[in-house]
Amino acid sequence: MRQDSGIGVLDKALGVLHSVAESPCGLAELCDRTGLPRATAHRLAAGLEVHRLLTRDTEGRWQLGPALVELAAHVNDPLLAAGTAVLPRLREITGESVQLYRREGTSRICVVALEPPAGLRDTVPVGVRMPMTAGSGAKVLLAYSDHATQQAVLPGAKFSDRTLAEVRRRGWAQSVAEREPGVASVSAPVRDPKGAVIAAISVSGPIDRMGRRPGERWATDLLAASDALTRRL
Repeated sequence: MRQDSGIGVLDKALGVLHSVAESPCGLAELCDRTGLPRATAHRLAAGLEVHRLLTRDTEGRWQLGPALVELAAHVNDPLLAAGTAVLPRLREITGESVQLYRREGTSRICVVALEPPAGLRDTVPVGVRMPMTAGSGAKVLLAYSDHATQQAVLPGAKFSDRTLAEVRRRGWAQSVAEREPGVASVSAPVRDPKGAVIAAISVSGPIDRMGRRPGERWATDLLAASDALTRRL
């Protein structure tokens, strides 16, 4: 859940951006996603389009605009820089989708995502926010979270505190059809120079390719990529 700043128009505009980030959409679908009245949703989307934060695709649907990329280019984030350097090699090795997640409160946010060039893939848009109640990335981030965060998330999670203890013991997590039907994933923690877990690196894809024990297949390569990220940090 996104935080409320108390500035109504700003929160609504950010809600429009996050909704469009899920996938391009027209006005009717934007209203359904945001819960905003038609006139409000159109006014905000049109205003964001003027500022090039949104643009239109060939079918007239709103999609994220070039101004976001231009702004992002000025962000000095060592984790993003490290992810951009390390994730392409992991994608090449696995042939699957790879992601980098950060925790924010009781949610996780995808900050880097790369897809394989062909075939069925698990597409996770950059910027998408997910609950930490399912998926291997959620297990990793929650396993190394503070006690209060764990207690807030675990009652609604598809795993238990015993699962988190196992993640801490072996250093990685896996999931099968937990976040999405037909999708499997394996994740490992990324640590800062002081050893604190600041992110989760993940490999995900169809169960038919990943198998029902994806950790047995990809954990070694994933942990090597995690170590490479930590060294770059």
